[in-house]
Amino acid sequence: MKVTYPSPSVMEVDIHGLMASDAKTRLEHLLSHAGPKIEEVVVIHGYSRGTVLRDMVRTQLKHPRIQTKLLSLNQGTTRILLKKPKNQK
Repeated sequence: MKVTYPSPSVMEVDIHGLMASDAKTRLEHLLSHAGPKIEEVVVIHGYSRGTVLRDMVRTQLKHPRIQTKLLSLNQGTTRILLKKPKNQK
């Protein structure tokens, strides 16, 4: 898994090569520990070698910080918009 920050408010996570259960656990951990300035997480899951990771991100991944999931024209990525942490206003 590779995590990059293309801008101060965006975290990009590449989960290629992970099992769906491992990817889900790691994404939930990242969402729990994402700083208050992170407003969007772009998950790169791929699609040409199967859709298990894509389906997990789009349907099974749940977290209190997730505001919405946006499907992109690129079938290999999903954008997740985040709520502000509860202790932030």
